[in-house]
Amino acid sequence: MPAAPETAGVTTARLPSQRGDGTAVARTGSGHYWVRLLPVLAVLAALTRLPSFLRPIWNPDEGFLATQARMLAHGGVLYDTVVDRKPPLLPWLYQGAFWLFGDASLTPLRIAAVLAQLVTAALLAALARRRWGNLAGATAGIGHLLVSVGLSPEDSQAATFEVFMLPWTVAAFLCADLARGRSAARWGALAGLAVAGAALTKQTGGAVLLPVVWLLWRSGPGRARALGGLAVGFLVPGLAVALFLGAHRFLFWTVTGSGSYLSVSGAWLVAVGRALGNTGILAAACAGAVVPALYLLARRRRFAESDLWIWLAASAVAVTTGFQFYGHYYLQLLPPLVLLGVAALRRLPRWWRPAAGWTALAACGFTAWGLAAPHGDLDHASRVAAAIAHRTAPGETVLVWGMHPEDYWLSGRAPASRYLTAGFLTNFSGGRGGARVGEEYAVPGAWRAFRQEMERRPPALIVDDSRGQPYGPAHIPAFRHLLAGYHRTATADGAVLYVRRS
Repeated sequence: MPAAPETAGVTTARLPSQRGDGTAVARTGSGHYWVRLLPVLAVLAALTRLPSFLRPIWNPDEGFLATQARMLAHGGVLYDTVVDRKPPLLPWLYQGAFWLFGDASLTPLRIAAVLAQLVTAALLAALARRRWGNLAGATAGIGHLLVSVGLSPEDSQAATFEVFMLPWTVAAFLCADLARGRSAARWGALAGLAVAGAALTKQTGGAVLLPVVWLLWRSGPGRARALGGLAVGFLVPGLAVALFLGAHRFLFWTVTGSGSYLSVSGAWLVAVGRALGNTGILAAACAGAVVPALYLLARRRRFAESDLWIWLAASAVAVTTGFQFYGHYYLQLLPPLVLLGVAALRRLPRWWRPAAGWTALAACGFTAWGLAAPHGDLDHASRVAAAIAHRTAPGETVLVWGMHPEDYWLSGRAPASRYLTAGFLTNFSGGRGGARVGEEYAVPGAWRAFRQEMERRPPALIVDDSRGQPYGPAHIPAFRHLLAGYHRTATADGAVLYVRRS
């Protein structure tokens, strides 16, 4: 991990204090500590996320959010005329950023992502410092920022759901750790509010509820008040959002309407391959934390941070949900992994320097990867978007039949449908290859709504961006029927463009 036992600037005269379990912890004055540590964390957060500012779009999730936010800003209704399988907090954040700064750039969201990682690191530092002292706090905060880039750049640098979910999850765990005595109900309620924030950013963020309940149950005589506060803090925001958006629509799009999408039937090899690949990448980046923790487990030495292991296990289940195993899902594992690494290194003082050196070296390598990463999908999307803009007027709508919703945002043209990718209508997902793809696997009711959209306001241009994938017109009769009213006019980097017949 990123700090040696003698770290200047964050360890001065030590004052003993007591944890709730009676363990002595060495701390310095909070004011001096944070004045020295926070600038270091801010600089590291900016440096590790520097690659994110170097391209307009990192992955289709960003393109989806940008297009979705633009639709909402022009009168769209979430989970009705603008749909996604994700909760509403991040679409609202994108919409707010576009309202304040304009919708031509994601730079404000990139800055927000830097701040989200900074807040996550600061909360981890506060948690580790509370448990183990100043050095542990600095190590946890710095360590998180260094390992936060330990995935492919498309996964680690994008301003997407997991990045904005992390501060909520760490805040929930910290509040639960503070819930003792007379303040148990208050801290329990704050923990519940943070769990709700995590789940309303991405459903799997709610996995932190399990370690939070464990901590509150063990909080002593005030556990009943703490658990009651947790229930209120968690349920009230969720119910308020559901009622505001329409309970049935909210529940359908975030929970019940994704059965086919979550199935891995017929794609086990693809799922296992992606899981092993991304697990290996993250393990290499986090070796400074993972190896010491596994070493202590193998030697059966005292390593009883049960709440952290529960947090890690719950996060691992969340990563597994849906069997997609995209790299950005793995960001959820970082906070408990970092804390377990810090706990292990306290028992292995000779391992500090090698762990710090490896972590820093890996962070430099992954950041350099982000700076030099090729623009493959972005180049394709840019060419298709340019062709769309060339062949349509600003007020006309377009249908892109593919998996790159950023085409709409880059071209400045409005989507003709609420379904921004063909995945909603065919169940195609890169996480499963070509398994279970077809009209019969679509979101329930999607084709009926799609046909109504096409009849009410036919798009001026259809872009078939399937490029040989199993959701192309040869495999989807309903889409082939739609194309009968259009004629082929051009191609753009493999995508075929169709305009309406006179």
